[in-house]
Amino acid sequence: MEDAEKIVLTAQDTALSITTFGKSHTHPGHYYGPGMRPHYLIHFILSGKGTFKTIYDENKVYNLQAGQGFLIEPGLVIRYESDLEEPWSYIWVAFTGSDAENIVSSLGLSHDNPIFSCTEAQGQQLDKCVSTMLKYHDAQLVNNFRRLSLLHEFFAVMAEVQTDSIPQTRTDDYITNALEYIRKHLAEPFTVQELADYLRLNRSYMTTLFKSKTGMSPHEYIQQCRINKSRHLLDSSKLSIETIAYSCGYSKCDSYTRAFQRQKGMSPSAYRKMRRRESQEEV
Repeated sequence: MEDAEKIVLTAQDTALSITTFGKSHTHPGHYYGPGMRPHYLIHFILSGKGTFKTIYDENKVYNLQAGQGFLIEPGLVIRYESDLEEPWSYIWVAFTGSDAENIVSSLGLSHDNPIFSCTEAQGQQLDKCVSTMLKYHDAQLVNNFRRLSLLHEFFAVMAEVQTDSIPQTRTDDYITNALEYIRKHLAEPFTVQELADYLRLNRSYMTTLFKSKTGMSPHEYIQQCRINKSRHLLDSSKLSIETIAYSCGYSKCDSYTRAFQRQKGMSPSAYRKMRRRESQEEV
């Protein structure tokens, strides 16, 4: 048995939708499973201890305590049980949607790595997110947006937790792959979201990683690469401005001209004329 305060919502056909969340104080030996959940579910332990078992991983058992949490993936057979002497209390949030898998992956969680640990301050932040969600429990549209905002705050704390634990080489691999993708596809009008999808990372988390390594957001870096390539073509070829724009990944010439103007303070045609004058003066 457990004494739970929980909210169950109707899942929406959106990129991200909360299905249930709450806080529970369990009785000794309270358990769930073996069973499956239809959505992604994150538990965080506030006090006490218990066990979490994944049937997927040859009945591997994790002994958990306050300050730790665990991920349950949809369709995965699991079992968790509260300790007989120190039953746990925990918060949870469940979610679904087309973005859910990428978000979970970006946080470094999976069926192979379902456990995370928080500092006391981080745990308090997670608890505050769910406790505040419980205040906005009705179906009003404004409260739906409030709950989603709090879910993103929850993910932000989780990203901070996982950033502390992700090996540096893994972060470097993400950035190396991102730079290689940008180099190979610079002539194509791809988006930052497409880059994030390629890396299988949440867009905001990818941006944080990218900026920590390059000092620029992915959008800023891509724009700089495209403008630098266009400068080379303006200097070394007689291609039209429109052709150069398309060759540098811009689907519209006007978009290229505006981006060039922002970075260089002049239009591409003005830049080309200036460079030609400079070349003639050097002769």
